[in-house]
Amino acid sequence: MKLLLATTLLARLALAQYVSPPADTSVTVNGKKISIAYHSPQMHGRKIFGGLVPFGEVWRAGANEATALHTDADLQIKSLHVPKGDYTIFILPTANSWQLIINKQTGQWGLEYHQSMDLGRVPMDLSPSPRLIDVWKMTLSSTGGNKGLLRTEWEKTIASIPFTVQ
Repeated sequence: MKLLLATTLLARLALAQYVSPPADTSVTVNGKKISIAYHSPQMHGRKIFGGLVPFGEVWRAGANEATALHTDADLQIKSLHVPKGDYTIFILPTANSWQLIINKQTGQWGLEYHQSMDLGRVPMDLSPSPRLIDVWKMTLSSTGGNKGLLRTEWEKTIASIPFTVQ
């Protein structure tokens, strides 16, 4: 009995070190709210991009449940028109470029992805981080007027994409 309890406790402690807590970011631009809800994994000494997150495979942009986007206004994200509403965000990373994927399916577990439900894909702007970033972070910010920016950071990579509230 004691061995079973000790094993259970050790298993829970091992799993607890990989907990990805819920996180969110939101911004009001031109009087309209845009928000993202996601789970924030940590590096834990692992290689992330090209390792835990393989290059060339669609990724859930976080952990656990799919990353949820809500917008109270129509958005223009580079060449992609996103009508107001609810969506799921995925990312397709490669060694030299990333694509932001806006998907019309919502409420699913993060590993469930159907390309047929894509609203569209747009390239993200990549830059190296000057420091190692241990925790996945997404940030929405206003850049003035009716414009904003989605920025993601993890490991050695910063990816961003501007958007316009219409």
